[in-house]
Amino acid sequence: MTKVLVSDPIDQAGIDILGQVAQVDQRTGLSAEELKAVIGEYDALMIRSGTQVTADVIAAADRLRIIGRAGVGVDNVDVPAATQRGVLVVNSPEGNTIAAAEHALALLLSLSRHVPQAHGSMRSGAWDRKKYVGNELYKKVLGVVGLGKIGSHVARVAKAMGMEVIAFDPFIPADRAQQMQVRLTTLEDLFRQADYITLHIPRTPDTENLVNAELLRSMKSTSRIVNCARGGIVDEAALAEAIENGVIAGAGLDVYASEPLAEDSPLRTVERGLVLTPHLGASTEEAQENVATDVAEQIRDVLLGLPARSAVNIPGLSAEIMERLKPHLQLAETLGLLVSQLSGGQVQELEVRLQGEFALHPSQPLVVAALKGLLTSALGDRINYVNASLEAKGRGIHVLEVKDDASRDFAGGSLQLSTRGGQGGHSVTGAVFADGELRVTNIDEFPVNVPPSRHMLFTRHRDMPGIIGHLGSLLGEHNVNIASMQVGRRIVRGDAVMVLSIDDPIPPALLATIHGINGIQEAHPVTL
Repeated sequence: MTKVLVSDPIDQAGIDILGQVAQVDQRTGLSAEELKAVIGEYDALMIRSGTQVTADVIAAADRLRIIGRAGVGVDNVDVPAATQRGVLVVNSPEGNTIAAAEHALALLLSLSRHVPQAHGSMRSGAWDRKKYVGNELYKKVLGVVGLGKIGSHVARVAKAMGMEVIAFDPFIPADRAQQMQVRLTTLEDLFRQADYITLHIPRTPDTENLVNAELLRSMKSTSRIVNCARGGIVDEAALAEAIENGVIAGAGLDVYASEPLAEDSPLRTVERGLVLTPHLGASTEEAQENVATDVAEQIRDVLLGLPARSAVNIPGLSAEIMERLKPHLQLAETLGLLVSQLSGGQVQELEVRLQGEFALHPSQPLVVAALKGLLTSALGDRINYVNASLEAKGRGIHVLEVKDDASRDFAGGSLQLSTRGGQGGHSVTGAVFADGELRVTNIDEFPVNVPPSRHMLFTRHRDMPGIIGHLGSLLGEHNVNIASMQVGRRIVRGDAVMVLSIDDPIPPALLATIHGINGIQEAHPVTL
C-alpha cells in the first residue's frame, strides 16, 4: 500500500488530500536517527521547516518518490542528494504570497501610527495621545526593493492607498513596471528618495547585509524601512544604531540573520521606532492551509503518475539521464548566471544555441537550466527548474532556442547564450571537456578558455600597452588576489576582453576606479 509520512505539523486540509491516495502517518518530532529508521517504509514525505532531510535520510529511503515542503525554502532538504536518487522535491512558492505582503503592510502601518507602543502604553494604564502622533502613508513615496509576486502585491495595495511607488529590480523590464504604474530607479536613488522602504529580495551573497550603515545614512531622517523577506539582508547592528541616533525614523522587522533572535541582540534594546515580530510573514490560517493544500495536491498527483507543478529539482528525468546530463545542465545554469550579470539583469530576450553534440541532447532541460541561472540573481532559491520558464514569461523575457548540429568547434559540442535588453546585449559560450570540466570559451565573440570560478572580473577594453599592468596593480593595492587571467582579442590594437579569476569580490569603490582606467570600456564583477 502507498504510504506517506508527515513529519511536521501540517494543516488538516493537506492531510485530507493525501488520504485520498495513500495511508498517511503523522509522526512529528522524530529525531534524525528515528527518521532514518522509518523512512524506508514510505513513498512520500511531507515536511515543513522542522525536519532535516539529509543525504543519509535520503540514502535510507528505498521507496521514496517525492519530498514535499509545505512552504518556500528547501534549505532543510539535501536537494542534490534527492535528485541523484531520482526523488522529486516540491515546494509551495506562492502559497504565502498574500500573507507575506499583508504583513509588510501591517508593519508599515504600525510604524506610521506607533500602534504597538500605544497599545503597550494603554495596557500600563496611560492615556497619552500627544506622545504617539503619527504619519500618514497617503502621498508618501514607497520604495519597493524587488518586484516579484510579493513586492508587486505590496506595490498595488500601496498605490490604492494613494502612495507614490518607486522600485529597484534590475530584472523587471521597464514596460512591465510602467503597466504597474511603478517608476524604476537605482537602489541608491530609491534609498535617498523614499519615505518608506520595503524589502522583497532573496538572501544571496550579493544581498547579504545589503542594507548597511552607509546605505542607511543615505536615507531621509524621517524614513522607515521594513523587512519581511529574508534575514541577513539588513545589518542589524547598523540598523539599531541608525534608529537610536536618529539617522532614520524607524524600522519593522519580521526576519533576522539568526533565528530565534538572540536575547542580547542590539535590536532588543531599541526603545522607540522599532517594531519586531517573530517571523510571522506566512503565519496566517489561510497561508498555512494554502501551502498544505498546494504541496499535498502535488504529492497526490505524483503518486498517481502525474507531473508536479512546483518541483525544485528537474522533474520527469530518470536517474540515468540525470547523471548523463549533469555537467551539461551545470554548464547551462552557470552560463545563464554569467550572462545575467554581464547584462546587468535587464534581459528582454535570451537565445539558447545548442551546437554540435549539444543539439543531440534533450533541449528543454538545458533551456530551463539556462533560465534558472539567468534569474537566480533576482529570485535566489525561489527559482527552480519548473517555474523558470513561467517566471521568464512573466517578466517579459522572450526565449529563442536554436539547434546547430553542424557546429563542431569542440568534440562534445558547445552551448551559447545570447541576451538582448535595455543595456545592450551580451553572449557567452561554454563547453564540457572530456574530463567533465566546464569551460567558458567565448565572451561577446572574443575567444577565451577559462574554467568558471566563484569570483571573476570581466572587462572589455582597448588592446593597448599598460592596461593589464594597471589593472593588476590596482587590484594588488586593494588586496584582491588574482588566481588567473586571460585576454581574448580578434585583431591587434582593437577591442579585447580580459577575464580574471579572483579570490575575493570586487568592492563597489574599487569597481568605480576600474571603470576610470583609460581604455576600459566595460567592467563586470561576477559571482558564480
